Amino acid sequence: MTNKLSVPAISEKSGFYQYLQKINKVPSLSQEEEFLFAKAYLEQNDLQAAHKLVTSHLKLVAKIAISYRNYGLPLNELVSEGNLGLMQAVKKYNPDLGFRLSTYAMWWIKASIQEYVLKSWSLVKMGTTSAQKKLFFSLAKVKHKITNLYSRAVTDQDFVQIARELGVTLNEVREMDSRLSGSDLSLNNLVGNGDSYSSSELIEFLPETRPSQEVRLINQEDSLNKHKLLTQAMKILTSRELYILTERKLKDSPKTLDTLSIEYKISKERIRQIENTAFEKVKKFILQQVPQSPKTI
Repeated sequence: MTNKLSVPAISEKSGFYQYLQKINKVPSLSQEEEFLFAKAYLEQNDLQAAHKLVTSHLKLVAKIAISYRNYGLPLNELVSEGNLGLMQAVKKYNPDLGFRLSTYAMWWIKASIQEYVLKSWSLVKMGTTSAQKKLFFSLAKVKHKITNLYSRAVTDQDFVQIARELGVTLNEVREMDSRLSGSDLSLNNLVGNGDSYSSSELIEFLPETRPSQEVRLINQEDSLNKHKLLTQAMKILTSRELYILTERKLKDSPKTLDTLSIEYKISKERIRQIENTAFEKVKKFILQQVPQSPKTI
């Protein structure tokens, strides 16, 4: 049964092109077929019907994933994240509302891929408000449209139009444009005459923001308590869950879904399921312990 319900995946050997060839062979569903399969899954929990709905929309996931390839992330992982979004869409899809699954699933697929992109880009980890997410994914597109329309480069005066079009503030547009187009500046650069004797490093002009000794001691104690709690929580995991969660979440250089799927000889989607299950176990254990802490308010 497991083999019959498996979803095609991209392997390191076959590559993305062969994956496209494989999913292109999956026939699309007519509106009537889609409705019947969706009703069967919704009312009878028919997993075969759900499998039909998922596999028939893998081409949609691949098409959307390709549109995010310029963010420098592995295309196979973008597809995997999009497939997870598709599966969530199938679970929540109600055919009685009158629209096709592709219309509904598109938003789940994009949301899943965008969340992965945001988590993977260190640039946007400094802030991920809804406005910043919108700017991150739309700013370049709007600037390109202005350039084509007026046959010139975008200027500061255009930021007002961009802010209005995207429904964000002018300062948010300027800040994101600076993040995406500006180069990194070393804090060890000299400021002054340029020689090491009469100049100071840029870092010396930054204000002191570190906490006091008392605050650091409190934070250190709190950090130790959290570490002990995490150690206890990890003990409830199986050996496979512990290894996968450690390799994906706790290492400076996390292993990819591809690598772990090869190690365990299971699909990348299954690896991600195990990772999520392990994370939820740890989270649940910690939340059960937190109310017992005397520091909890």
